[in-house]
Amino acid sequence: MASIIPKKYKRTLLTETTEIAIKQIKEEFQAALADALKLRRVTAPLFVESGTGLNDDLNGTEHAVSFTIDAMNGCRAEVVHSLAKWKRAKLAAYDIAPGYGIYTDMNAIRTFEDLDNLHSLYVDQWDWEKTIRPEDRNVEYLKSTVRDIFHAIKQTEEKIFQIYPHITPTLPDDIAFAHAQELLDRYPGTEAREREALAAKEHGAVFIIGIGDKLSNGQPHDGRAPDYDDWSTPNADGYNGLNGDIILWNRVLGIPFEISSMGIRVSPESLARQLELRGCTERKELAFHRALLNGEYPASIGGGIGQSRLCMFILQKAHIGEVQASLWPKEQIEACRQAGIELL
Repeated sequence: MASIIPKKYKRTLLTETTEIAIKQIKEEFQAALADALKLRRVTAPLFVESGTGLNDDLNGTEHAVSFTIDAMNGCRAEVVHSLAKWKRAKLAAYDIAPGYGIYTDMNAIRTFEDLDNLHSLYVDQWDWEKTIRPEDRNVEYLKSTVRDIFHAIKQTEEKIFQIYPHITPTLPDDIAFAHAQELLDRYPGTEAREREALAAKEHGAVFIIGIGDKLSNGQPHDGRAPDYDDWSTPNADGYNGLNGDIILWNRVLGIPFEISSMGIRVSPESLARQLELRGCTERKELAFHRALLNGEYPASIGGGIGQSRLCMFILQKAHIGEVQASLWPKEQIEACRQAGIELL
């Protein structure tokens, strides 16, 4: 996506006040999220050992930043892309009971990102994971969890409005749900992002279910790795998938705005099926995958919620660089400066 320069953009807060507001949003939201989902905070790694299968490979094509460790005989480590699989292993290690879970601050470096209003080299999110019962592996449980997260976001938006009353809330009262195949049926001949835009603009907030499996046009709505979310299991609505994305309508930029990727995690059966579908059955020999296939990890649901993205959305900023410090192309910095968009 090319950078967007909104016409007549007016920042809601000065830079110094924005820094204070970022702290307020992060403190408010993580408390609301922990309360809603019954989570406790844990400490997470910035990097993991290569070759264990613990790192999330996103769409399967991105390369992690990696380095060797002199004190460990040249062992190679890689900066995490997310903590999707690490968190599930931690649930097992801490023997966390069904209905309870963990959350943590995840920081990543993604050198392959196209740098624009929403994408940065630096990724920061709340990664969370919750133990569930095997019978909770259904679309209704997924939707209930999504509603809890959405209401935590809305609660945070209302709190910021109380502090800064000129930043008027934009979220709807509730979040809508649509399967990716439903959107394709409703808007044939459109690209996935166009369908997201149409749904998000109509509802204000929508959770798109079924990210990863092929739709009737032979293409997935978006890519998803085969070894954390369950995207190939038929659900109660008659479609495949127990995962999805929370998409908000961003009025400042006039675009759909992904705030979270999440889902019920793979069972041993769906892991084997999805590895087969993606042609990467060799992963069964990795430590994480062997443990999961052997039933050593609990059933779980989890996801990530963008910290900078949440701050950007609630504070009605035009660029993610207004709420986080990173590196940007010089021409992008200049274009933003001329439009009154001050990057940190």
